[in-house]
Amino acid sequence: MYAMWRLQVALCTLSVLSLSSAGESKARSCSEARQAYTAKGFSLINVPHQEISGEHLRVCPQGYTCCTSEMEDKLHQQSKLEFENLVKNSSHNMRTTFVSRHKKFDEFFLELLDNSEKSLNSMFTRTYGKLYMQNSEVFQDLFTELKRYYTGGNVNLEEMLNDFWSRLLERMFQLLNSQYHFTDDYLECVSKYTDQLKPFGDVPRKLKAQVTRAFIAARTFVQGLMVGREVANRVAKVNVLPACVRALTKMLYCPYCRGMPGLKPCHNYCHNVMRGCLANQADLDAEWNLFIDAMLLVADRLEGPFNIEAVIEPVDIKISDAIMTMQDNSMQVSAKVFQGCGQPKQSGVGRSARGISDVFSGRFRPYTPEERPTTSAGTSLDRLRVVWRTMQHSVIDIKEKLKESKRFWSNLPDDICAKGKLTESDEYQCWNSHTKGRYFPEVVGEGLTNQVSNPEVDVDITRPDTLIRQQIMALRVMTNKLKNAYNGNDIYFQDSSDEGSTSGSGSGCSDGCTTEFVFVGTEAPVIGADRSDERAAAAAAAAAGKSFSSGPSLVLVVAALTLPLGAMQTQWR
Repeated sequence: MYAMWRLQVALCTLSVLSLSSAGESKARSCSEARQAYTAKGFSLINVPHQEISGEHLRVCPQGYTCCTSEMEDKLHQQSKLEFENLVKNSSHNMRTTFVSRHKKFDEFFLELLDNSEKSLNSMFTRTYGKLYMQNSEVFQDLFTELKRYYTGGNVNLEEMLNDFWSRLLERMFQLLNSQYHFTDDYLECVSKYTDQLKPFGDVPRKLKAQVTRAFIAARTFVQGLMVGREVANRVAKVNVLPACVRALTKMLYCPYCRGMPGLKPCHNYCHNVMRGCLANQADLDAEWNLFIDAMLLVADRLEGPFNIEAVIEPVDIKISDAIMTMQDNSMQVSAKVFQGCGQPKQSGVGRSARGISDVFSGRFRPYTPEERPTTSAGTSLDRLRVVWRTMQHSVIDIKEKLKESKRFWSNLPDDICAKGKLTESDEYQCWNSHTKGRYFPEVVGEGLTNQVSNPEVDVDITRPDTLIRQQIMALRVMTNKLKNAYNGNDIYFQDSSDEGSTSGSGSGCSDGCTTEFVFVGTEAPVIGADRSDERAAAAAAAAAGKSFSSGPSLVLVVAALTLPLGAMQTQWR
């Protein structure tokens, strides 16, 4: 009996030892986890060699684990850092597109303005000499204001161009009637007749339509690239909330704690985590897409001006044509001004018409293509034609890049969770938040409101991200400017009165009008036939009260401007 009892005790002891041995065999090696952990740059001090009890874990599944509390905290911080880098890397190409294209287009437009001013200055100096140099500030101010407008200055293009033509009219009117003395008040009266008399023909109207639409489109497009750049850079710096970091840690590093560091997340599991973490970014998408559509519309506007064949004549030729028109109509213009503003007083200054006519020997005319010179800056029309073609390709390129960026923010989770890169393509051999196996929950929709049913990330749908809402408003404002620019309107100058009327600096022309970028080219005018006798006859006829259809010669105007200002006793504004 005693012997039987001892046998039973021995058997029980062996059974307990066997169970203890079996329990110890469940504690697997942590060698793979240790290797992966140190590869992240962490120290192996206090890292277990075998699995330990995991009651201390706050994020990863409890049970046997290779992670201490300190390890879990470090992996928690690592998850946040890696997520931020994932978003930056995924958005890198798109953000770079806006940065590089903004720089390229901005440099081109500024170079175009500089070349145009140099071209006009070189041609008019060679053509008119002192005439132009003594009055060059009128033209310099024109380009200064165009540059100031383009770089964001508070310039009303229509008013600025109207002022340019008014100033040019005042100066030419004094030169064409240099035998009279004009006060400032009288010249103010003269400028009021600009629209009524149209002394420069149709050139101001056409130039205004072309310049306003082209410059509005150019400036707004570059501003759009800048806004896109800023919005993308700010949104790419994600505000990672604690609930998101917890979900990221569970997805990316809890496999380490389970001794399976090489196990990638299941594809749908990754989608739910990323859609929860990027819910606010996805809400940016609708406004972002509208912004991209508006950018593409303005890019279409730019393709016309960037076609060199569409640029019929450079601005210097257009202004010279306007001067010729003023010359041809000077008698009628002067007569109507005298009628409306009163007869001015004689200046008492005389001059020899014959002496003046000897200064030049030819009638003004544009250069032929074979005669086109190169400007002082070394920029020929042929070179600008190459630049135009290059920029034409740039417009096509940026349009393709813009199209690719549509739905970027809502597609960002897809890009990050691409199979084979971050996630496992085999749905049965992936990490499903607890172990290796299939992930069963459904993938939630995009955006903040859809995260109410997200099984992985606890998202407060009542508290949208403030920064994202600010970027949505910035895009909305820019989209409105782009749409107005497409229609030729600059909302910077729109009237915000209750009546809703606008006084923008758009051309007001319909979609069918041209949007040629006229500030380009190197063609210069030359002086044509001597018409001094015709001018003398016209002056005599005017003194006798007769009406002539032809006006004074441009040569006379040119020569008159070369006289000392004091001799003409005129006030130059």
